[in-house]
Amino acid sequence: MFFMNFMCFMVKRDIMNLPDVKDADRYVRLYVVNFGDHSAVGFTAEEVAELLDSEANRDVTVYKIYKAYPDGRMELTGVRREVFSLEAGMFFYARSQQAGLADFERLCGLAETTPVPARSKVHFSSDNNGGFVTALIYPAEYDAEVSRWLLDSGYRTEGVVEGGTNVVQRYYDADWLILDRKQLWPQAAIESLHGQALRQAAGKALVR
Repeated sequence: MFFMNFMCFMVKRDIMNLPDVKDADRYVRLYVVNFGDHSAVGFTAEEVAELLDSEANRDVTVYKIYKAYPDGRMELTGVRREVFSLEAGMFFYARSQQAGLADFERLCGLAETTPVPARSKVHFSSDNNGGFVTALIYPAEYDAEVSRWLLDSGYRTEGVVEGGTNVVQRYYDADWLILDRKQLWPQAAIESLHGQALRQAAGKALVR
């Protein structure tokens, strides 16, 4: 199973000018952005991606809230900027169309009973040479959550498994024939801010 390499560390509030946070556990899996003169807590991944598109934010650093404690302490993981412009994926290979289709249908069925953590797409594809793959592709910033979702759900296949961002690009570059596809959606998430509303929230210590 593939996981992005992140460094996890405990953060004291005064080091990054973090605010006092009540009910800190509600911020787990959201993001902290350090703008230099202040840090803002509580961004969604979509909001971070929009912020990083601005030249004015070229020097900001981004952290994901991995764990939170009742006293307001948080464990953060540093996230590379480029992650927010990449797709990651898990690729489950099969030696027969029947086995591959079964993998595809089981994965789609799993998402119906236990929603995937992020908007994702699933392809069942053929290499036109007797090889088949079920490709699960999603925003790279959700790699750890999707990997955990697969593990916790007990999803297993009999063939070779690959994962990562480079594998997604290799898949796009190759001559795979998509035989079936499905879009997967997470449970209702926090509504992201955009434009002026996002820029105003970025000036606050607590985004939400």
